[in-house]
Amino acid sequence: MSAIPGSSRDLAPQSRFAPAIDSLIAFGAFAIVWQLASFVYPAFQVPGWEKVIQGLEGLRYDYVLVSMARVVVALVVSFVLGMAVALGMYLWPAVERFGTPLIRVIMAVPATCWIVFSILWFKGVETRICFVLVVVCAPIFVVDFLDGMRGVSHDLAAMVWSFRPGSIRFLRKLVIPAITPIVITSLKINLGQAIRLVTFAELVGAASGIGYGLTVAQELFSVAEVFAWTVVLVMLLTLTMEALAYVEKRLLRWRA
Repeated sequence: MSAIPGSSRDLAPQSRFAPAIDSLIAFGAFAIVWQLASFVYPAFQVPGWEKVIQGLEGLRYDYVLVSMARVVVALVVSFVLGMAVALGMYLWPAVERFGTPLIRVIMAVPATCWIVFSILWFKGVETRICFVLVVVCAPIFVVDFLDGMRGVSHDLAAMVWSFRPGSIRFLRKLVIPAITPIVITSLKINLGQAIRLVTFAELVGAASGIGYGLTVAQELFSVAEVFAWTVVLVMLLTLTMEALAYVEKRLLRWRA
């Protein structure tokens, strides 16, 4: 018999180690399947874990820090820009009326096109990469934040306005706390997308970063090193998502 939502079974406390154990089981199963596949397929297609580990030992891990620094800077800029635009669209209908079509146009352009545009428009590599990440991530923040602001109860908003708090206090006391779950969800989406996209952007013209490492591995026909960088990307994305999940659990303790 399935558990009824809100029952004592659903409310029973779970071990704080349960998510980590589940992740280990999932990764362990994948590792076993991968190793079994390496016995069937040639090494240039599916290298065994011993070759992948050898590739991991020879990687430039400072490239990981470079890529993550680019992601963090771009996400901060995207977040601030997205929040500012969403607030403007929420407070002033004219901004929303003219801004919504522009946001839709920007989101309709593929990331590949933005990379080409960045090469044509900007000279510096860092500027190119930051531009691509911001132009892809910022519109997602705008749409998510604006939807969250629209979801605030009109009755609750009217009650808060009855105390004449002013726009700043109204946003700080009601709107921002109300959209916190959506903010975290949007961060999860953009973080995963930014980590994948920065690698793609670094393939074109960068002299550092994970994307550059993949380019070097491809030029050397080192399949094991390509898979090693792939493992690093997967682990990096997993760790950052776990960190965000921890932050979400701390900030949204009232939902537990």
